[in-house]
Amino acid sequence: MKKTLKEMLKFIDGEIQGDAETEISGVGGVENVKSNEITFAQNKEFFKLAEAKAGAIIVDNDLAERIETSKPLLIVDNPRFSFAQIASLFVFKPYHSQGISKKAYIDDSVKLGKNLSIHPNVVIEAGAEIGDNVVLGPGVYIGHNVKIGEDSILHPNVVVEYDSKLGKRVEVHPSTTIGCEGYGFEMGKDAYIKVPQMGNVIIQDDVEIGANVTIDRAATGSTIIGKGTKIDNLVHIAHNVEVGRNCLIIAQVGIAGSAKIGNKVTIAGKSGVVGHITVGDNTTLAANSVITNNVSANSFVSGYPAHDHRMERRIKASRKKLPDLVKKVRKLEKKVELLESKLNKEG
Repeated sequence: MKKTLKEMLKFIDGEIQGDAETEISGVGGVENVKSNEITFAQNKEFFKLAEAKAGAIIVDNDLAERIETSKPLLIVDNPRFSFAQIASLFVFKPYHSQGISKKAYIDDSVKLGKNLSIHPNVVIEAGAEIGDNVVLGPGVYIGHNVKIGEDSILHPNVVVEYDSKLGKRVEVHPSTTIGCEGYGFEMGKDAYIKVPQMGNVIIQDDVEIGANVTIDRAATGSTIIGKGTKIDNLVHIAHNVEVGRNCLIIAQVGIAGSAKIGNKVTIAGKSGVVGHITVGDNTTLAANSVITNNVSANSFVSGYPAHDHRMERRIKASRKKLPDLVKKVRKLEKKVELLESKLNKEG
């Protein structure tokens, strides 16, 4: 597939410097871009690398004014953002062949939209509703009464358990499970009994969920993932958690039951949030940290337990001094012992 720079302006805001009919057949980074591809540069150093090889370059207004080149340019406000928009035009889409495989099982009561791509070994149980333009990769399981919104993509071996609801333009990557049982047990006289998990999961519009993620159904009510939130691979979200809009949840994060995460919250890799607490809007949790108490909006926290990131940095800086401090304390202790001994003798 090829697109001219002129055609690209239908998808991004910007202007062209040079030949608007330049044909582009892909994207690349500045170090490996090919002569028929487009890349982006945010400073002169990267521009020189790109200029030697690329078919065209995306730059901002400031850089465009400081360079002279015969190379075709796309001039935009945010080169990295525009590069991502253009890259999406060239993405390989392996599961998008239209039609319903004869090897799929679909209950007679299922409501099917238009222009579907349903691959072999897909199972869709009774009462489910599949919106228009939905893609279900090989081996996807859709449980009873599940609703999948239009333009959603479920990659191979995704499981969506009963009563779950996925909004429009949701993308779920391989081997993720949505709506599995929450972890609930209560101790009786001699043994634990299971607390039935009778709620569901609601995934709102424009959410993307990585591979091998588990999102538990609520005990009662709903586990909710807010609109526009992006979840990385290997994340676990427990029952009755509510995640706000446009959050970023990075790999290997665990969020315990009934935690409430605000809007535009970033939780970095290998971090955790304990249950039944609230994390305010626009908060960032640094990697390898655990939130154990409520966090107010607009916070940047780190450590275990997580607290103000500036304080955590001071604590870490102080730890480096601990070996020397221990030596000093030991020396002082010896001096005190000598002084005490001397005073005792004189007394």
